[in-house]
Amino acid sequence: MSDIHPEVQAALDAARDLRHKIADLREKIDAIRARRPSPSGAVIPEVDAMGRLTDLYLAPGTVDRFESHELVAEIIAAIRESSADAGRQYELLMAQDPWGDASDASQPAVPEQVS
Repeated sequence: MSDIHPEVQAALDAARDLRHKIADLREKIDAIRARRPSPSGAVIPEVDAMGRLTDLYLAPGTVDRFESHELVAEIIAAIRESSADAGRQYELLMAQDPWGDASDASQPAVPEQVS
């Protein structure tokens, strides 16, 4: 049997629970994807929660249909919209209580200092 003090064990358990909550939150963040089409609908980027471009779809004939500056404008507009959407998804996730109940009774109490 272990000779770990109950308060130390409670702290270790709380640390383990926090690690699991952090991993769960990280998975939710990593799963965020936004795909907002360009004004013409010919370009659809995929952007993650950190605003990184992860994929880009160009409808058939898109490159032939637009002048280069128009195509650039389509791509940039779609990426901006997708980034904003991914940011909104991230903010919604973080606006929830990602850690669960902050007054969780399983958290160990901090012992008072005796002078």
